[in-house]
Amino acid sequence: MHSKNWIGGEWITPHGAEVTVKNPSRFTEEVGVLHMSDRSHVFVAADAARVAQAEWARKTGAARGEVLYQMASALEAHADSLARLASQEMGKQLGEMRGEVARGISLLRYYAGEGMRANGNLIPSADTDVLQYSRRVPLGVVAVITPWNFPVAIPIWKIAPALICGNAVIWKPAENGSLTATRLAEIFAETKLPPGVLNLVIGKGREIGTTLIEEAAVDAVSFTGSSATGRQIAIACAGRNIKCQTEMGGKNAAVVLADADLDKTVPILLSGAFRSAGQKCTATSRIIVEKAAYEPLVERLQTAISLCKVGDASDLDAYLGPVASAAQYETVGQYVSIAQSEARLIAQSPAYAGAEHGYFIRPQIVEGVAADHALVQEEVFGPLAVLLTADGFDEAIELCNQSVYGLSASLFTRDLASAHRFLDLAQAGMVRVNQETAGVEYQAPFGGMKQSSSHTREQGQAALDFYSATKTCAIKYAW
Repeated sequence: MHSKNWIGGEWITPHGAEVTVKNPSRFTEEVGVLHMSDRSHVFVAADAARVAQAEWARKTGAARGEVLYQMASALEAHADSLARLASQEMGKQLGEMRGEVARGISLLRYYAGEGMRANGNLIPSADTDVLQYSRRVPLGVVAVITPWNFPVAIPIWKIAPALICGNAVIWKPAENGSLTATRLAEIFAETKLPPGVLNLVIGKGREIGTTLIEEAAVDAVSFTGSSATGRQIAIACAGRNIKCQTEMGGKNAAVVLADADLDKTVPILLSGAFRSAGQKCTATSRIIVEKAAYEPLVERLQTAISLCKVGDASDLDAYLGPVASAAQYETVGQYVSIAQSEARLIAQSPAYAGAEHGYFIRPQIVEGVAADHALVQEEVFGPLAVLLTADGFDEAIELCNQSVYGLSASLFTRDLASAHRFLDLAQAGMVRVNQETAGVEYQAPFGGMKQSSSHTREQGQAALDFYSATKTCAIKYAW
């Protein structure tokens, strides 16, 4: 497969650098070729989006919703082939990837329904004979910049609310997800989505992304990626006075109290830490355990992780596949080396016989480092978790909050009072009891505190607030 741009309803193959994409599970397998754009494609896409947006915004919410329903049906028809391509491109285990595509379908249908829901409020006036109300109006052209770790779900949870609000979109996917992005655009092209309402531009972030953010005529930017890049985007958008949304890193803690049901807790901890090879911003990377539960928890973790199968992403029996790329393998490998030299290994999965043919990293849990250590404070974005101990609930909360990030946190307990205290005290945008730190429901607001986000929220009804402006209207009908 070859990547292409989709601009103004036309397919364009850029003539820039070509990059061969290899399957991270099997280096010998070529998945496709990326064709990199130059910055001129960004400006063409911006012009196409601006023209298309005016007509798209004039359509009724019901008409826009009908197009999103069509997009959902088209995606459903091609769900399995898209999941297989995405799994081959970035290494996510096929069963997980199928679930992600299913989530994308649900997201499209959820936001399609917004076309028939209220989009404003009636507001009393201090004057007589005045009708005053507010309503949402489109922003215009929205730039959407998405990561490789959720190559289907994250683009859709940005694109769908942007479209239903009446905006046009320019989508710049991560390079490691660009074949999947091309195929997703091909699927959407089968529908009655008007030309130019959704535009896809493939290329390097430092060229295409930077041009999109700093120069192209866009009215808002929604970004998911690293904290460093997110801060740069926020600065650029502030300088242009355009709306900005950034979802960035996480160093998420799971707190295990002495009264937790450990047999139920351990599978949830492993899933949160190691599904998708730990490549989730909401992944469990810190496990904080009350000392009274330490030994039985470690014993269960050791048993559970010994059954955690690493394997080819196409193997439905594998618990996780490889990390996504050579760069990711090197980055995570550096933290694994630090763990080997500065921490104590508690538990590790069995080795995979085919590991030398792909970017495979064995899941592992370590301990023996201080709370300010790099393994505890820095986002690894791989299958490595650190165990910390606490004397009691108060110290556990202190450790949980001792991070520049504040995306997700979980508590495991049988005590209702502790559960409510945790939900109040944990400094994270998503807090849960007896559930994973990872994973969010599409109808619920998603976003972080501190350095994890720009403090807006994605998904659910909250997404509509970002992708629209509020206009207050009043008319004096007797004068």
